[in-house]
Amino acid sequence: MEESAGPPQSDEPAKDKGPARYARTALIAGALVAVVCIGLLVVIFSLDTFNATVYSVGGNDIAGDTQEARDIRGLYDGARAGSIAVLVAALLVTAGAGALLYRERNSGAGDGESGEDVDFEDLGR
Repeated sequence: MEESAGPPQSDEPAKDKGPARYARTALIAGALVAVVCIGLLVVIFSLDTFNATVYSVGGNDIAGDTQEARDIRGLYDGARAGSIAVLVAALLVTAGAGALLYRERNSGAGDGESGEDVDFEDLGR
């Protein structure tokens, strides 16, 4: 009989962990979306500051009550609000997935694991 290098195969079906099987993917995706949203917010605030500076160079006041000043102040409001909303949603998904992974951390053997401890001598064979 041949020995395989992989973990021993069991005849019992794999346990369905429910939403915990998607938690790692949700954690990674949520963190990635949050990082992108933070980068987008940095760009938006930089552009907003640049526009206000350029407008103020001509002696105009960005806090003024003119239509042009209001337009410049409100130029990125939609992008800023959308980015903040997506950032909050991504952080909630990330926190939920992290909590789910933390709760399921000791709930038995993972995929393909037999739950046995392997010491150094077993690895040397």
